Amino acid sequence: MKICMVGYGMMGAWHTEALAGTGAVPYAVVGRRPEAARDFAQRYGYARVHGSLDEALADPAVDAVILATPSEQHEAQAIACLEAKKPLLLEIPIAMRLEGAALVVAAGEASGVVWGLCHPMRHRLERERLVEDLRAGRDRVRHVAGRFFLRRLVNEGVTGYRRSWTDNLLWHHFCHFVDLGMWLLGDVPVRRVQSHYGAIDDRTGIPMDCTLLVETEAEQSLMVHGSYLAHFRLYDTLVVSERDTWFEDIAGATLRTSVGTRAIENEQTNCARVTRDFVEAVREGRAPRTTGASVLPAMRVLQDVQNKWDRRFGPMVLPGRPLV
Repeated sequence: MKICMVGYGMMGAWHTEALAGTGAVPYAVVGRRPEAARDFAQRYGYARVHGSLDEALADPAVDAVILATPSEQHEAQAIACLEAKKPLLLEIPIAMRLEGAALVVAAGEASGVVWGLCHPMRHRLERERLVEDLRAGRDRVRHVAGRFFLRRLVNEGVTGYRRSWTDNLLWHHFCHFVDLGMWLLGDVPVRRVQSHYGAIDDRTGIPMDCTLLVETEAEQSLMVHGSYLAHFRLYDTLVVSERDTWFEDIAGATLRTSVGTRAIENEQTNCARVTRDFVEAVREGRAPRTTGASVLPAMRVLQDVQNKWDRRFGPMVLPGRPLV
């Protein structure tokens, strides 16, 4: 299986390294900057460099595509891959609007190919027992919480790389936590979504902090809060069920439950599970763990928060967030 990697940032590197031992071949890389794309290809053993996604999709040797590009490009690029009948692993988020997410899901259904999303929080080994108990009806989640805090006044990723694109707190980072929460809470109607999504910061041109609360008709709750203005990093989740409590410090790679605290896999090791699951799914002709339709409940919550912000400040194009 020859893989085309679209994007050569941190996630492109993580997915490439995860291909080792799967039998999948790093074949082509797509990058906007030719020199950087060639450097990435040489470092990771890619045989071809394409200057555009269209060029790569026209290459008959490409068997599957991994999209590791900026969030605002996901919707259009995913649809292009699916219409070209290329199996696809799409980085989170599926799109930056609910309507766009629905369009990607429809394109996936029409394509008939295997495709899925990179939602690594669904793959954490330490939650496997909880997920099994939930599916078997032996447990019930009451509350899920997530925190994401860091300092991002300069457009720079966690590796220190200075980026040409702008991230989005709501549609990217909050998407991880909201999806985890909606997935664990189950197929329960949402009663209400409350939120505070901050005004545009003069220094960055984007909202820098957000808080949201989801209430379900089953008296469950999901709370996510975070900020790009914090002076140190917080990245963790809390899950309270009838049988136990899981506090996962993702940045520190530890898990605390009722029996104590232990080390867990770091982010990259866990993310590799997503890549390997996709490769196996393509070979087996099955759906990966995270399907397009399964993320729509989270997208509805994010769209609700965005709609409230738009009513307050007016719909507008922002760095990293196209209006359409």
